[in-house]
Amino acid sequence: QKKMSLQAPSQYVLGLDVGTSSVKAVLLEAESRAVVDSQTKKTKADISSLDGEKCREQDVARIVSAVNSCVAALPREHLCKVVRIGVSGQMHGVVLWKSEEGYIWQGGEKGFTFQPKKTSHLITWQDGRCSREFLDSLTRPDSHLSLATGFGCATIFWYMRNRPQFLESYNAAGTIHDYIVAVLCGLRRPLMSAQNAASWGYFNTRCGTWNLQILRDSGFPTYLLPVVVESGAIAGKTVRQWYGVPEGTEVGVALGDFQCSVYSCMMETTDAVLNISTSAQLTFALIPGFQPSAQPDPAASIAYFPYFDGIYLVVAAALNGGNVLASFIEMLKQWMQELGLEVPESVIYSRSLHAALTITDTDLAVQATLFGERHSPDQLASVTNISPSNLSLGHMTRALCRGIVKNLNSMLPCQQLIDSGVQRIMGSGSALTCNDVLKQEVEKAFTLPIVYGKNVDSAVGVAMVMLDRK
Repeated sequence: QKKMSLQAPSQYVLGLDVGTSSVKAVLLEAESRAVVDSQTKKTKADISSLDGEKCREQDVARIVSAVNSCVAALPREHLCKVVRIGVSGQMHGVVLWKSEEGYIWQGGEKGFTFQPKKTSHLITWQDGRCSREFLDSLTRPDSHLSLATGFGCATIFWYMRNRPQFLESYNAAGTIHDYIVAVLCGLRRPLMSAQNAASWGYFNTRCGTWNLQILRDSGFPTYLLPVVVESGAIAGKTVRQWYGVPEGTEVGVALGDFQCSVYSCMMETTDAVLNISTSAQLTFALIPGFQPSAQPDPAASIAYFPYFDGIYLVVAAALNGGNVLASFIEMLKQWMQELGLEVPESVIYSRSLHAALTITDTDLAVQATLFGERHSPDQLASVTNISPSNLSLGHMTRALCRGIVKNLNSMLPCQQLIDSGVQRIMGSGSALTCNDVLKQEVEKAFTLPIVYGKNVDSAVGVAMVMLDRK
Protein backbone atom coordinates (compact mmCIF):
# COMPACT_ATOMS: atom_id res chain seq x y z
CA GLN A 1 0.00 0.00 0.00
CA LYS A 2 1.11 3.52 -0.72
CA LYS A 3 -0.24 6.72 0.73
CA MET A 4 -1.86 9.07 -1.75
CA SER A 5 0.26 12.02 -2.78
CA LEU A 6 -1.14 15.26 -1.37
CA GLN A 7 0.21 18.71 -2.00
CA ALA A 8 -1.15 20.58 1.02
CA PRO A 9 -2.09 19.71 4.61
CA SER A 10 -5.54 21.26 4.13
CA GLN A 11 -6.93 18.38 2.11
CA TYR A 12 -9.45 15.93 3.53
CA VAL A 13 -10.90 12.47 3.05
CA LEU A 14 -14.58 11.87 3.73
CA GLY A 15 -15.46 8.52 5.32
CA LEU A 16 -19.06 7.26 5.43
CA ASP A 17 -20.35 4.20 7.27
CA VAL A 18 -23.93 3.07 6.63
CA GLY A 19 -25.01 0.91 9.54
CA THR A 20 -28.21 -0.93 10.40
CA SER A 21 -29.33 1.70 12.91
CA SER A 22 -27.21 4.76 12.16
CA VAL A 23 -25.00 6.53 9.64
CA LYS A 24 -21.66 8.11 10.50
CA ALA A 25 -19.58 10.59 8.51
CA VAL A 26 -16.02 11.61 9.40
CA LEU A 27 -13.50 14.03 7.92
CA LEU A 28 -9.86 12.96 8.10
CA GLU A 29 -7.18 15.60 7.60
CA ALA A 30 -4.93 13.95 5.04
CA GLU A 31 -1.54 15.06 6.32
CA SER A 32 -2.05 14.31 10.03
CA ARG A 33 -4.66 11.52 9.56
CA ALA A 34 -6.57 13.18 12.42
CA VAL A 35 -10.37 13.24 12.62
CA VAL A 36 -11.31 16.92 12.39
CA ASP A 37 -15.08 16.44 12.49
CA SER A 38 -17.67 13.68 12.64
CA GLN A 39 -21.44 13.41 12.51
CA THR A 40 -23.77 10.54 13.42
CA LYS A 41 -27.48 10.21 12.75
CA LYS A 42 -29.98 7.46 13.52
CA THR A 43 -31.67 6.20 10.39
CA LYS A 44 -34.95 5.10 12.05
CA ALA A 45 -35.44 3.16 8.82
CA ASP A 46 -36.99 -0.11 10.05
CA ILE A 47 -40.32 -0.88 8.42
CA SER A 48 -42.72 -3.81 8.57
CA SER A 49 -42.65 -6.33 5.73
CA LEU A 50 -45.50 -7.97 3.86
CA ASP A 51 -43.44 -11.16 3.73
CA GLY A 52 -43.69 -12.17 7.38
CA GLU A 53 -42.44 -11.50 10.90
CA LYS A 54 -38.94 -12.87 10.25
CA CYS A 55 -38.28 -10.34 7.49
CA ARG A 56 -36.11 -7.32 8.23
CA GLU A 57 -36.49 -4.42 5.81
CA GLN A 58 -35.55 -0.74 5.87
CA ASP A 59 -36.68 2.36 3.98
CA VAL A 60 -33.89 3.42 1.60
CA ALA A 61 -35.15 7.03 1.56
CA ARG A 62 -34.65 7.33 5.33
CA ILE A 63 -31.13 5.91 5.09
CA VAL A 64 -30.21 8.31 2.28
CA SER A 65 -31.71 11.19 4.26
CA ALA A 66 -29.45 10.30 7.20
CA VAL A 67 -26.41 10.18 4.88
CA ASN A 68 -27.27 13.58 3.41
CA SER A 69 -27.87 15.06 6.89
CA CYS A 70 -24.50 13.85 8.18
CA VAL A 71 -22.58 15.26 5.21
CA ALA A 72 -24.52 18.55 5.25
CA ALA A 73 -23.63 19.03 8.95
CA LEU A 74 -19.86 18.84 8.29
CA PRO A 75 -17.97 22.14 7.87
CA ARG A 76 -18.37 23.37 4.29
CA GLU A 77 -14.88 24.91 4.34
CA HIS A 78 -13.52 21.38 4.79
CA LEU A 79 -15.95 19.62 2.43
CA CYS A 80 -14.82 21.81 -0.48
CA LYS A 81 -11.29 20.42 0.05
CA VAL A 82 -12.29 16.73 0.09
CA VAL A 83 -10.12 14.78 -2.37
CA ARG A 84 -11.49 11.25 -1.81
CA ILE A 85 -14.61 9.59 -0.44
CA GLY A 86 -14.71 6.15 1.17
CA VAL A 87 -17.97 4.30 1.91
CA SER A 88 -18.47 1.24 4.12
CA GLY A 89 -21.54 -0.44 5.49
CA GLN A 90 -23.29 -3.53 6.80
CA MET A 91 -22.47 -6.49 4.60
CA HIS A 92 -24.85 -9.21 3.33
CA GLY A 93 -27.93 -7.00 2.76
CA VAL A 94 -29.44 -6.21 -0.64
CA VAL A 95 -31.30 -3.34 -2.28
CA LEU A 96 -32.54 -3.43 -5.89
CA TRP A 97 -33.07 -0.50 -8.23
CA LYS A 98 -33.65 0.54 -11.83
CA SER A 99 -30.31 1.46 -13.39
CA GLU A 100 -30.04 5.20 -14.22
CA GLU A 101 -33.54 5.71 -12.77
CA GLY A 102 -32.87 4.68 -9.17
CA TYR A 103 -32.21 8.24 -7.93
CA ILE A 104 -32.66 11.90 -8.69
CA TRP A 105 -30.24 14.77 -8.02
CA GLN A 106 -31.77 18.00 -6.72
CA GLY A 107 -30.29 21.44 -6.23
CA GLY A 108 -30.79 23.32 -2.96
CA GLU A 109 -29.42 26.02 -0.69
CA LYS A 110 -26.51 23.86 0.43
CA GLY A 111 -25.75 22.39 -2.98
CA PHE A 112 -26.81 19.24 -4.80
CA THR A 113 -28.30 16.29 -2.98
CA PHE A 114 -29.80 13.01 -4.18
CA GLN A 115 -32.96 11.13 -3.38
CA PRO A 116 -33.78 7.46 -4.10
CA LYS A 117 -36.28 6.64 -6.81
CA LYS A 118 -37.50 3.28 -8.14
CA THR A 119 -35.67 1.26 -5.50
CA SER A 120 -36.77 -1.67 -3.38
CA HIS A 121 -36.56 -1.66 0.37
CA LEU A 122 -33.21 -2.68 1.85
CA ILE A 123 -33.44 -6.30 2.99
CA THR A 124 -30.87 -6.33 5.79
CA TRP A 125 -28.37 -8.92 7.01
CA GLN A 126 -30.76 -9.64 9.90
CA ASP A 127 -33.47 -10.92 7.56
CA GLY A 128 -34.69 -14.40 8.51
CA ARG A 129 -36.97 -15.32 5.62
CA CYS A 130 -34.60 -18.00 4.29
CA SER A 131 -35.20 -21.01 6.53
CA ARG A 132 -32.64 -23.79 6.91
CA GLU A 133 -34.90 -25.97 4.77
CA PHE A 134 -34.96 -23.30 2.05
CA LEU A 135 -31.16 -22.85 2.14
CA ASP A 136 -30.66 -26.62 1.95
CA SER A 137 -32.80 -26.69 -1.19
CA LEU A 138 -30.39 -24.34 -3.03
CA THR A 139 -27.45 -25.58 -5.06
CA ARG A 140 -24.29 -25.60 -2.98
CA PRO A 141 -22.09 -22.55 -3.67
CA ASP A 142 -18.50 -22.80 -4.88
CA SER A 143 -17.24 -20.76 -1.94
CA HIS A 144 -15.26 -21.20 1.26
CA LEU A 145 -18.02 -19.35 3.16
CA SER A 146 -21.30 -20.95 4.23
CA LEU A 147 -24.56 -19.51 2.89
CA ALA A 148 -26.95 -18.01 5.45
CA THR A 149 -30.25 -16.18 5.59
CA GLY A 150 -29.79 -12.44 5.06
CA PHE A 151 -27.10 -13.00 2.39
CA GLY A 152 -27.85 -11.08 -0.81
CA CYS A 153 -27.92 -14.04 -3.19
CA ALA A 154 -30.05 -16.13 -0.81
CA THR A 155 -32.57 -13.27 -0.54
CA ILE A 156 -32.77 -12.91 -4.33
CA PHE A 157 -33.31 -16.68 -4.61
CA TRP A 158 -36.19 -16.35 -2.13
CA TYR A 159 -37.84 -13.66 -4.27
CA MET A 160 -37.22 -15.73 -7.40
CA ARG A 161 -39.17 -18.63 -5.90
CA ASN A 162 -41.81 -16.77 -3.91
CA ARG A 163 -42.38 -13.41 -5.62
CA PRO A 164 -40.75 -13.52 -9.07
CA GLN A 165 -42.81 -10.54 -10.28
CA PHE A 166 -41.04 -8.39 -7.65
CA LEU A 167 -37.69 -8.80 -9.42
CA GLU A 168 -39.09 -7.74 -12.81
CA SER A 169 -39.07 -4.06 -11.77
CA TYR A 170 -35.29 -3.92 -11.31
CA ASN A 171 -32.09 -4.48 -13.28
CA ALA A 172 -29.43 -3.66 -10.67
CA ALA A 173 -28.68 -4.76 -7.12
CA GLY A 174 -26.07 -4.28 -4.42
CA THR A 175 -25.60 -3.54 -0.75
CA ILE A 176 -26.94 -0.19 0.45
CA HIS A 177 -23.41 1.25 0.36
CA ASP A 178 -22.88 -0.09 -3.18
CA TYR A 179 -26.03 1.81 -4.14
CA ILE A 180 -24.71 5.06 -2.63
CA VAL A 181 -21.42 4.73 -4.50
CA ALA A 182 -23.31 4.01 -7.76
CA VAL A 183 -25.37 7.17 -7.28
CA LEU A 184 -22.40 9.39 -6.39
CA CYS A 185 -20.50 8.18 -9.47
CA GLY A 186 -23.46 7.85 -11.85
CA LEU A 187 -22.61 4.20 -12.55
CA ARG A 188 -24.83 2.44 -15.10
CA ARG A 189 -23.97 -0.90 -13.53
CA PRO A 190 -22.95 -1.03 -9.88
CA LEU A 191 -19.48 -2.08 -8.80
CA MET A 192 -18.91 -4.26 -5.73
CA SER A 193 -15.77 -5.02 -3.75
CA ALA A 194 -14.68 -8.60 -3.17
CA GLN A 195 -15.43 -8.03 0.51
CA ASN A 196 -19.11 -7.34 -0.15
CA ALA A 197 -19.36 -10.00 -2.86
CA ALA A 198 -18.08 -12.67 -0.47
CA SER A 199 -20.76 -11.60 2.02
CA TRP A 200 -23.52 -12.27 -0.54
CA GLY A 201 -22.70 -15.94 -1.12
CA TYR A 202 -21.99 -17.68 -4.45
CA PHE A 203 -18.68 -15.85 -4.82
CA ASN A 204 -15.29 -17.54 -5.10
CA THR A 205 -12.62 -15.39 -3.45
CA ARG A 206 -9.78 -17.47 -4.96
CA CYS A 207 -10.59 -16.43 -8.53
CA GLY A 208 -12.60 -13.32 -7.65
CA THR A 209 -15.70 -14.29 -9.61
CA TRP A 210 -19.36 -15.09 -9.06
CA ASN A 211 -20.49 -18.72 -9.42
CA LEU A 212 -22.16 -17.74 -12.70
CA GLN A 213 -22.68 -21.24 -14.11
CA ILE A 214 -24.13 -22.56 -10.85
CA LEU A 215 -26.43 -19.54 -10.63
CA ARG A 216 -27.54 -19.73 -14.28
CA ASP A 217 -28.30 -23.42 -13.96
CA SER A 218 -30.53 -22.53 -11.00
CA GLY A 219 -32.38 -19.83 -12.95
CA PHE A 220 -30.89 -17.01 -10.90
CA PRO A 221 -31.20 -13.52 -12.51
CA THR A 222 -27.44 -13.00 -12.93
CA TYR A 223 -28.01 -9.66 -14.68
CA LEU A 224 -28.65 -8.23 -11.21
CA LEU A 225 -25.14 -9.05 -9.99
CA PRO A 226 -22.68 -6.12 -9.72
CA VAL A 227 -19.28 -6.12 -11.39
CA VAL A 228 -16.72 -7.17 -8.78
CA VAL A 229 -13.48 -5.18 -8.40
CA GLU A 230 -10.57 -5.26 -5.95
CA SER A 231 -11.29 -4.03 -2.45
CA GLY A 232 -9.79 -0.55 -2.15
CA ALA A 233 -10.19 0.27 -5.85
CA ILE A 234 -11.58 3.59 -7.06
CA ALA A 235 -15.15 3.13 -8.34
CA GLY A 236 -15.39 6.47 -10.11
CA LYS A 237 -15.76 10.20 -9.54
CA THR A 238 -18.65 12.25 -8.23
CA VAL A 239 -20.96 13.49 -10.98
CA ARG A 240 -22.27 16.44 -8.96
CA GLN A 241 -21.04 18.82 -6.28
CA TRP A 242 -22.39 17.34 -3.04
CA TYR A 243 -22.81 19.79 -0.16
CA GLY A 244 -19.56 21.40 -1.23
CA VAL A 245 -17.65 18.20 -2.03
CA PRO A 246 -16.32 19.01 -5.51
CA GLU A 247 -17.64 17.35 -8.64
CA GLY A 248 -15.00 14.93 -9.91
CA THR A 249 -13.93 13.74 -6.44
CA GLU A 250 -12.68 10.14 -6.42
CA VAL A 251 -14.94 7.60 -4.69
CA GLY A 252 -13.75 4.19 -3.54
CA VAL A 253 -15.74 1.04 -4.16
CA ALA A 254 -17.91 0.29 -1.10
CA LEU A 255 -16.21 -1.86 1.55
CA GLY A 256 -17.30 -4.14 4.38
CA ASP A 257 -17.82 -2.48 7.74
CA PHE A 258 -16.04 -5.29 9.58
CA GLN A 259 -12.88 -5.01 7.48
CA CYS A 260 -12.88 -1.23 7.84
CA SER A 261 -13.36 -1.40 11.60
CA VAL A 262 -10.33 -3.70 11.82
CA TYR A 263 -8.35 -1.35 9.56
CA SER A 264 -9.06 1.55 11.94
CA CYS A 265 -7.66 -0.33 14.92
CA MET A 266 -4.93 -2.70 13.68
CA MET A 267 -1.68 -0.75 13.96
CA GLU A 268 0.68 -3.53 12.84
CA THR A 269 0.25 -6.70 10.80
CA THR A 270 1.17 -8.66 13.93
CA ASP A 271 -1.78 -7.21 15.88
CA ALA A 272 -5.00 -9.03 16.69
CA VAL A 273 -8.18 -7.04 17.33
CA LEU A 274 -10.55 -8.01 20.14
CA ASN A 275 -13.81 -6.09 20.07
CA ILE A 276 -16.51 -6.66 22.65
CA SER A 277 -19.60 -4.51 22.15
CA THR A 278 -23.09 -5.96 21.80
CA SER A 279 -21.52 -9.07 20.28
CA ALA A 280 -17.81 -9.91 20.18
CA GLN A 281 -15.13 -10.47 17.54
CA LEU A 282 -11.54 -11.65 17.68
CA THR A 283 -9.56 -11.39 14.46
CA PHE A 284 -6.09 -11.12 12.97
CA ALA A 285 -4.62 -11.00 9.47
CA LEU A 286 -3.14 -14.16 7.99
CA ILE A 287 0.14 -14.20 6.09
CA PRO A 288 0.08 -13.31 2.37
CA GLY A 289 -0.55 -16.34 0.20
CA PHE A 290 -2.87 -18.11 2.64
CA GLN A 291 -5.91 -19.66 0.96
CA PRO A 292 -8.87 -21.10 2.88
CA SER A 293 -10.29 -24.52 2.07
CA ALA A 294 -12.44 -24.63 -1.04
CA GLN A 295 -15.55 -25.59 0.94
CA PRO A 296 -16.66 -24.38 4.40
CA ASP A 297 -16.84 -26.46 7.53
CA PRO A 298 -20.29 -25.68 9.05
CA ALA A 299 -19.04 -26.76 12.49
CA ALA A 300 -16.00 -24.45 12.42
CA SER A 301 -15.98 -21.66 14.99
CA ILE A 302 -13.95 -19.34 12.74
CA ALA A 303 -14.39 -17.94 9.25
CA TYR A 304 -12.02 -16.34 6.73
CA PHE A 305 -13.01 -12.91 5.43
CA PRO A 306 -11.24 -11.30 2.47
CA TYR A 307 -9.32 -8.22 3.62
CA PHE A 308 -7.02 -6.29 1.25
CA ASP A 309 -4.38 -7.24 -1.32
CA GLY A 310 -5.31 -10.92 -1.30
CA ILE A 311 -4.95 -11.21 2.49
CA TYR A 312 -7.58 -12.90 4.66
CA LEU A 313 -8.72 -12.18 8.19
CA VAL A 314 -9.39 -15.15 10.45
CA VAL A 315 -12.47 -14.19 12.43
CA ALA A 316 -14.15 -15.59 15.51
CA ALA A 317 -17.46 -13.74 15.40
CA ALA A 318 -19.27 -14.53 18.64
CA LEU A 319 -22.97 -13.79 19.04
CA ASN A 320 -22.39 -13.39 22.77
CA GLY A 321 -20.71 -10.30 24.18
CA GLY A 322 -22.05 -7.26 25.98
CA ASN A 323 -25.58 -8.46 25.19
CA VAL A 324 -25.11 -11.28 27.72
CA LEU A 325 -24.20 -8.83 30.48
CA ALA A 326 -27.10 -6.59 29.44
CA SER A 327 -29.49 -9.54 29.74
CA PHE A 328 -28.11 -10.33 33.20
CA ILE A 329 -28.61 -6.74 34.37
CA GLU A 330 -32.12 -6.70 32.90
CA MET A 331 -32.90 -9.92 34.78
CA LEU A 332 -31.75 -8.37 38.06
CA LYS A 333 -33.85 -5.28 37.37
CA GLN A 334 -36.95 -7.40 36.74
CA TRP A 335 -36.38 -9.40 39.92
CA MET A 336 -36.15 -6.18 41.92
CA GLN A 337 -39.33 -4.86 40.33
CA GLU A 338 -41.09 -8.06 41.35
CA LEU A 339 -39.83 -7.43 44.89
CA GLY A 340 -41.28 -3.92 44.76
CA LEU A 341 -38.01 -2.05 44.20
CA GLU A 342 -37.09 0.36 41.39
CA VAL A 343 -33.34 0.53 40.77
CA PRO A 344 -31.88 2.10 37.60
CA GLU A 345 -29.96 -0.26 35.31
CA SER A 346 -26.87 1.97 35.56
CA VAL A 347 -26.79 1.51 39.34
CA ILE A 348 -27.27 -2.26 39.07
CA TYR A 349 -24.48 -2.45 36.49
CA SER A 350 -21.95 -0.38 38.43
CA ARG A 351 -22.62 -2.19 41.73
CA SER A 352 -22.43 -5.60 40.05
CA LEU A 353 -18.99 -4.73 38.65
CA HIS A 354 -17.87 -3.32 42.00
CA ALA A 355 -18.94 -6.54 43.71
CA ALA A 356 -17.06 -8.63 41.13
CA LEU A 357 -13.89 -6.60 41.62
CA THR A 358 -13.81 -7.72 45.26
CA ILE A 359 -13.79 -11.35 44.07
CA THR A 360 -10.40 -12.22 42.58
CA ASP A 361 -11.43 -15.75 41.65
CA THR A 362 -14.50 -17.98 41.64
CA ASP A 363 -15.26 -21.67 41.17
CA LEU A 364 -18.72 -20.81 39.81
CA ALA A 365 -18.82 -21.66 36.10
CA VAL A 366 -21.02 -19.92 33.51
CA GLN A 367 -21.41 -21.16 29.95
CA ALA A 368 -22.19 -17.70 28.56
CA THR A 369 -23.64 -18.69 25.17
CA LEU A 370 -27.04 -17.20 25.93
CA PHE A 371 -27.69 -16.45 22.26
CA GLY A 372 -26.12 -19.63 20.85
CA GLU A 373 -23.36 -19.46 18.25
CA ARG A 374 -23.50 -19.86 14.47
CA HIS A 375 -21.37 -23.01 14.60
CA SER A 376 -23.33 -24.38 17.57
CA PRO A 377 -26.82 -22.82 17.64
CA ASP A 378 -28.19 -25.32 20.16
CA GLN A 379 -25.49 -24.57 22.77
CA LEU A 380 -27.28 -22.22 25.15
CA ALA A 381 -26.23 -20.83 28.53
CA SER A 382 -25.85 -22.71 31.80
CA VAL A 383 -24.51 -22.22 35.32
CA THR A 384 -22.67 -25.07 37.05
CA ASN A 385 -20.69 -25.81 40.18
CA ILE A 386 -23.10 -23.80 42.33
CA SER A 387 -22.41 -23.95 46.07
CA PRO A 388 -23.47 -21.94 49.14
CA SER A 389 -20.14 -20.11 49.08
CA ASN A 390 -20.40 -18.72 45.51
CA LEU A 391 -23.97 -17.45 45.31
CA SER A 392 -23.09 -13.78 45.77
CA LEU A 393 -23.57 -11.06 43.16
CA GLY A 394 -19.79 -10.67 42.92
CA HIS A 395 -19.21 -14.36 42.18
CA MET A 396 -21.97 -14.40 39.56
CA THR A 397 -20.78 -11.26 37.77
CA ARG A 398 -17.16 -12.48 37.80
CA ALA A 399 -18.18 -15.89 36.45
CA LEU A 400 -20.34 -14.32 33.74
CA CYS A 401 -17.51 -12.09 32.49
CA ARG A 402 -15.17 -15.07 32.55
CA GLY A 403 -17.69 -17.11 30.56
CA ILE A 404 -17.90 -14.47 27.82
CA VAL A 405 -14.11 -14.45 27.45
CA LYS A 406 -13.83 -18.25 27.71
CA ASN A 407 -16.31 -18.63 24.85
CA LEU A 408 -14.21 -16.37 22.61
CA ASN A 409 -11.01 -18.13 23.62
CA SER A 410 -12.59 -21.49 22.75
CA MET A 411 -13.50 -20.20 19.29
CA LEU A 412 -10.04 -18.78 18.58
CA PRO A 413 -7.52 -19.91 21.24
CA CYS A 414 -4.72 -17.66 22.39
CA GLN A 415 -2.15 -20.31 21.42
CA GLN A 416 -3.38 -20.11 17.82
CA LEU A 417 -2.75 -16.35 17.87
CA ILE A 418 0.79 -16.90 19.17
CA ASP A 419 1.49 -19.67 16.66
CA SER A 420 0.34 -17.34 13.87
CA GLY A 421 2.79 -14.59 14.86
CA VAL A 422 0.42 -12.28 16.73
CA GLN A 423 2.42 -10.14 19.18
CA ARG A 424 -0.28 -8.06 20.87
CA ILE A 425 -4.04 -7.60 21.07
CA MET A 426 -5.83 -4.31 20.46
CA GLY A 427 -8.78 -4.29 22.89
CA SER A 428 -11.80 -2.23 21.88
CA GLY A 429 -15.55 -1.93 22.19
CA SER A 430 -17.72 -0.25 24.82
CA ALA A 431 -18.49 -3.46 26.71
CA LEU A 432 -14.77 -4.19 27.16
CA THR A 433 -13.16 -0.78 27.62
CA CYS A 434 -15.69 0.28 30.31
CA ASN A 435 -15.59 -2.99 32.27
CA ASP A 436 -12.55 -3.65 34.45
CA VAL A 437 -13.76 -7.15 35.36
CA LEU A 438 -13.97 -8.12 31.69
CA LYS A 439 -10.50 -6.62 31.14
CA GLN A 440 -9.09 -8.73 33.97
CA GLU A 441 -10.60 -11.90 32.52
CA VAL A 442 -9.28 -11.08 29.04
CA GLU A 443 -5.80 -10.55 30.46
CA LYS A 444 -5.96 -13.91 32.28
CA ALA A 445 -7.15 -15.81 29.22
CA PHE A 446 -4.90 -14.14 26.65
CA THR A 447 -1.26 -13.99 27.69
CA LEU A 448 -0.26 -11.53 24.96
CA PRO A 449 0.12 -7.80 25.71
CA ILE A 450 -3.23 -6.01 25.42
CA VAL A 451 -3.56 -2.36 24.41
CA TYR A 452 -6.77 -0.41 25.04
CA GLY A 453 -7.83 3.01 23.88
CA LYS A 454 -8.12 2.80 20.09
CA ASN A 455 -11.69 1.85 19.40
CA VAL A 456 -12.88 0.34 16.15
CA ASP A 457 -14.62 2.80 13.82
CA SER A 458 -15.70 1.78 10.32
CA ALA A 459 -16.09 5.36 9.08
CA VAL A 460 -12.55 6.22 10.20
CA GLY A 461 -11.29 2.92 8.79
CA VAL A 462 -12.70 3.44 5.31
CA ALA A 463 -11.27 6.98 5.23
CA MET A 464 -7.86 5.55 6.20
CA VAL A 465 -8.15 2.98 3.42
CA MET A 466 -8.76 5.77 0.92
CA LEU A 467 -5.68 7.59 2.21
CA ASP A 468 -3.50 4.51 1.93
CA ARG A 469 -4.53 3.12 -1.46
CA LYS A 470 -2.53 3.84 -4.60
